[in-house]
Amino acid sequence: MQAVLLVAGEGTRMRPLTASLPKPMLPVADRPLVAHTADAVVSAGIDELVLVVGYEADAVREYFGDEYRGVPVEYAVQAEQLGTAHAVECAREHLEGSFVVLNGDDLYDEESVAALVSAGRDGPVVGTYRVEDPTSYGVFELDDGVVSRVVEKPADPPTNLVNVGAYVFPAAARDWLDVPLSERGEHEITDVLARVIDRRSVATVELDRWLGCGRPWELLAANEWKLAELDRRVAGEVHPDAELRGTVVVEDGATVDAGVVVEGPVLVADGAELGPNSYVRGATLLGPGTHVGNGVEIKNSVVMRGANVPHLSYVGDSLLGTDVNLGAGTQVANLRHDDAPVSMTVKGERVSTGRRKFGVVAGPGAKTGVNTSINPGVVLSPGATTTPGESITRDR
Repeated sequence: MQAVLLVAGEGTRMRPLTASLPKPMLPVADRPLVAHTADAVVSAGIDELVLVVGYEADAVREYFGDEYRGVPVEYAVQAEQLGTAHAVECAREHLEGSFVVLNGDDLYDEESVAALVSAGRDGPVVGTYRVEDPTSYGVFELDDGVVSRVVEKPADPPTNLVNVGAYVFPAAARDWLDVPLSERGEHEITDVLARVIDRRSVATVELDRWLGCGRPWELLAANEWKLAELDRRVAGEVHPDAELRGTVVVEDGATVDAGVVVEGPVLVADGAELGPNSYVRGATLLGPGTHVGNGVEIKNSVVMRGANVPHLSYVGDSLLGTDVNLGAGTQVANLRHDDAPVSMTVKGERVSTGRRKFGVVAGPGAKTGVNTSINPGVVLSPGATTTPGESITRDR
């Protein structure tokens, strides 16, 4: 069985973090987002990975190479993103037998992926996930436990089992991929599924855990999930006067200076520098080559490769892109005075994050002047700058 992972999209809703990196390659704990799914299908016994690439494809190729954990890797190029069915059709020449299709920007628990692959050896199957309100999803309608159709965003859902982009298709589906454009102007994988339903009995496997990771606050949630699964490991240099509490990973090549307190789950990646007297807590990822200065507090945040948070700054519930540099004394607010959920701009519209606490999303290379203060939900575009002492209340 082969696994087709869809990793070609630009990730426009995840901007500015995806300005130079495809969304599936954004960091989630100790590896890129899509690598968690790749690991799950490899552990489930997949014989070959087929990665459909497009936007910033070189980053995907560099990470996975021609072989990943002993499994051969093939690449299919989707030069123009015309939908999920089109993405799989781009991989048609690599497909031989039955095949799994999974979204490269979603997280699935490993045990459920194994159950999906196992069930798929006996015939077509879809992964489902149970939600309280399915009206904003594609919803499966079942007939005696067998999928009869998918209803998109129904006002009166037939079930509360939603489509999470996890499928096992029979080999014959290789010839059913050329579906017409939908009303949204895309070639939809659900139309391929409809063709399978017409010809075969399609079973379901209910996933224990799933997360669609399309927007910045969902990347925070993804890291909260996966950082919590890490085992404590200290391979880097930790000063005797530093204190590591709970599940903390300090990778080889990382340094933790005197007076530092780290409360897990926290991952301090290779080349990261912490301290002195800094405080890191609450599901935080400090990426490779990051620097945290004296007296800094970072809480529940993702600090990507090469970013710097110098002395006397506070960063909470935030995402800092690659090579961001915060001036000394930068303060990120993450809580509204009215205690309402924080909103941020997604594709030009203000959208609620659903989070009571949410700070800043800073794109690659953004820089703040000393003593800058930043309001909750502010977005700094790639390369954006602030002046010393400035209060940032709107996206920059």
